[in-house]
Amino acid sequence: MNRLDDKVALITGGARGQGAAEAELFVKAGAQVVITDVLDAEGRATAERLGAACEFLHHDVVSEDDWNSVVETIVALHGRLDILVNNAGIFRMVGLIETSLAMWQQMIDINQTGVFLGMRTAAPAMQANSSGSIINISSIAGMRGASVAHAYSASKWAVRGMTKSAAIELAPSGVRVNSVHPGIIDTNMLDEFGPMRDNIESRIPLGRVASADEVGKLVLFLASDDASYCTGQEFVVDGAMTS
Repeated sequence: MNRLDDKVALITGGARGQGAAEAELFVKAGAQVVITDVLDAEGRATAERLGAACEFLHHDVVSEDDWNSVVETIVALHGRLDILVNNAGIFRMVGLIETSLAMWQQMIDINQTGVFLGMRTAAPAMQANSSGSIINISSIAGMRGASVAHAYSASKWAVRGMTKSAAIELAPSGVRVNSVHPGIIDTNMLDEFGPMRDNIESRIPLGRVASADEVGKLVLFLASDDASYCTGQEFVVDGAMTS
């Protein structure tokens, strides 16, 4: 099913985990995909594995210059940018009292400012074609409180709000903006839970963690024209954890 034929997609944090799973699904759906990351070796390996329809670019999402360079390169090479998946992010299990200012700032820089820079930089390229889809990866920590992940929760709530504001602003130009809120997903981030992992998994009503593909298939839907009337919304993939 080539749902993304003739579309050009940028996926941040695409070297591994959820971003790499999204990239693979996008390639199979017919898109030309550019994955970006600070993990150069893993990013190049993922792009090579996915073939000619996938390219890798080094990209620090906190850098305004990197954002400008990446989007300019994509438009120069492919003539357009149709899809942005703001997937890059970090997760730390640290409570309010234990959160240092440096840790707080790092979390906000990557998880929130990176999304802001992405939307701001990609939007004009999409507006030039009067269409586009931006998908911001938030978390269920952006839907409810997370007592031992204070900075992470704050950043993901921000992404939820930023998504809605951008959706309203960009709607007249045909650009859609939505947020995706994964629950417990089987990626490298699970390691952060440490010995708490079994306890957290036992609280999932569906009885298991999700695969990265289960999130990726929702992201694929939102990227495609099948979601042409979906914008400004949050889509939850959590096995009923927030129900």
